[in-house]
Amino acid sequence: MKRGIQTILSIVFAIVMLVLFVIFFMKDDSYRYPIALGGFACALTPLILDKVFKIRFAFPFILSYFAFLIGSLCFGSMLRFYSLGWWDTFLHFLSGTLVAFLAIDLMGKLTTKQSQSEMSAGFIFLFVFAFGVFCGAVWEIWEFSSDQFFGTNTQGGGNFDTMTDIIADSIGALIIAFEFARRSKKNKN
Repeated sequence: MKRGIQTILSIVFAIVMLVLFVIFFMKDDSYRYPIALGGFACALTPLILDKVFKIRFAFPFILSYFAFLIGSLCFGSMLRFYSLGWWDTFLHFLSGTLVAFLAIDLMGKLTTKQSQSEMSAGFIFLFVFAFGVFCGAVWEIWEFSSDQFFGTNTQGGGNFDTMTDIIADSIGALIIAFEFARRSKKNKN
């Protein structure tokens, strides 16, 4: 059932992005049609990974992935919600939850059932939280590097923007890490 929902989400989002691409391309909206094309590729990525390479992600990750795509591509870029001061911070919070779910998924894929049962709730919390903070920091390094090498302005607010983004990423990861560690401790008892 969850695989079917993932497939439906991928196909529906891909169709919407393809339709938007055509509309924006025909209107010669050179700002939005590349975003729609990127959204089309992002929509199909989980489906291709699943069907072709048999790489499957947990349902919470897939839901947060599509929530992030909708928030960043549709609302943030196409509808220009990034002009709202808080939208970027909200999306960094959402991406913190996204990468925390990815950490949980990776933990399940990269460890055995035996080792998972022996992991303490503290270790699980630390791993998931640290993974979320790490991914947020790597993203900020990417933004800084892009600004330096390509002359972009992704860090419009400088240090304040960077630190706000990392804090938002960390809070998102913290919430998921805490809840997952709490549930794993409860399940062991």
